[in-house]
Amino acid sequence: MDNQLPNGSPVPPVIVTPAPAWSRPVRPRKPYGWMVLSLVLAVLLFWSLFGHVPRFFNFSSVAKQTGRQTGRQLHELVVENNGSQNRIAIVDVAGLITSEAWDRSGRSMVDFIADQFEMAARDDSIKAVVLKVDSPGGEVMASDDIARSISDFEKETGKPVVASMGSLAASGGYYVSVPCEWIVANELTITGSIGVIIQTFNYRGLLDKVGVFPLVFKSGKFKDMLRGSKKPDEMLPEAEKMIQDMVNETYGKFKDVVRDGRGKSYKKNKGEGKALAKDWEQYADGRIFTGKQALDLGFVDEIGNFNTAVDRAKNLAGIADANLIRYQEAFDFSRLFGLLGSSDSSTKVKIDLGLDLPKLKAGRPYFLSETVIH
Repeated sequence: MDNQLPNGSPVPPVIVTPAPAWSRPVRPRKPYGWMVLSLVLAVLLFWSLFGHVPRFFNFSSVAKQTGRQTGRQLHELVVENNGSQNRIAIVDVAGLITSEAWDRSGRSMVDFIADQFEMAARDDSIKAVVLKVDSPGGEVMASDDIARSISDFEKETGKPVVASMGSLAASGGYYVSVPCEWIVANELTITGSIGVIIQTFNYRGLLDKVGVFPLVFKSGKFKDMLRGSKKPDEMLPEAEKMIQDMVNETYGKFKDVVRDGRGKSYKKNKGEGKALAKDWEQYADGRIFTGKQALDLGFVDEIGNFNTAVDRAKNLAGIADANLIRYQEAFDFSRLFGLLGSSDSSTKVKIDLGLDLPKLKAGRPYFLSETVIH
C-alpha cells in the first residue's frame, strides 16, 4: 500500500513547519532625551563660566558686578544704538512695588533698582536716567527706599533722572517719581492717589457660622489690635486711634516728599517746569488724576510719551544724542540648579476669584491706589 513502508508499518505523517515571517531586529533605544539635556546643560555651564555671547544677545562686552550685599552681576543691554559715546540708562518700575525677594538669592525689586542706579553712577558715559514707571504703588518702605536711591543718585552724581509715566503711576508709583528732576506724563496717564492705606480682613462672622470660637492669649491689650477674628465691638477706640495716627504720620511724610521733590526740581530747572499749585494739598486726598489734570496742579512737568522723556533727559544732561541701554541680570548657572532642585513640601490651596489682585499683607501700610485696583 502507498501509505505503508516495505516492512508493513504505516508511513509517519510529514509535518511542515512554516518559515517565520521576517521582521526587523529590535534595537535598544538610545537615550536621546538625556543627551539633549546634557548638551544644553553643558552649553549653559560654559556660558556661565566663560562669559556670554554679546553679539548674539546684543549685550555689551563687559559684565559689571554691583557693590550691593547681593553681589550679583548685571549686563548692559543696548536698546537703541545711535552711534554716540553718551548713553542714557532706562530703569523700570513696573507692577506692585514690593521688598519681597524674587529668588533664593534674596534680591528684591528694591535691590535690583538700587543696583542699576549704582552702576549708572559709576559709569561716566551714562549722562542721565529715564525712570519708566507703570505701577499702582505698593509697600511704603519699598517705595521710600526706591525714592531714596533716586535722590542719592541725583545728589551724588549731578546726573538728571526723568520720570516717564506709563498708563499708571499712582500712589507709590507717584511717590518714586517725585524725586526725579523732571516728570513726563501722558494725557491719559492715571496718577496721583496721594495717600496711605492699611487694611485687614475680619472673618469673625464666618467663624460664628461654622461654630469656631477663637481663643487668644496675649501679653497686652493692643497686641492683637488687627486680629481678624475679633468681634466688631471688641476693637478698642485707643487701638483705632493708634492705627489712624500711624497712617496720618506716613501720609504726612508722603506730602513732605511731594513738596520737597517738586520744589527742588522747579528750582533746579529755573522755573522751566511746573510749580505745585498753591492749593495742591487739597487734592492730595487719595483722588486720582489724568496726566493733564496733574500738569495743571503742578504734579508733573510735561505732557508726552517715552520719547519725550528721552529728549528731555538729553536736554537736561546737555547732550545732543545718546544710546539707550538697560541693565539686565546676568545668567547664573547656580540659579538653574536651584530651580531644578527646588521643592515645597507644604500644601498650598489657591482660590481663583476671577481677579488678578496684588498680594497685599494685612496690617502693612501701602502707598496704593485702591481706586485703580478695585
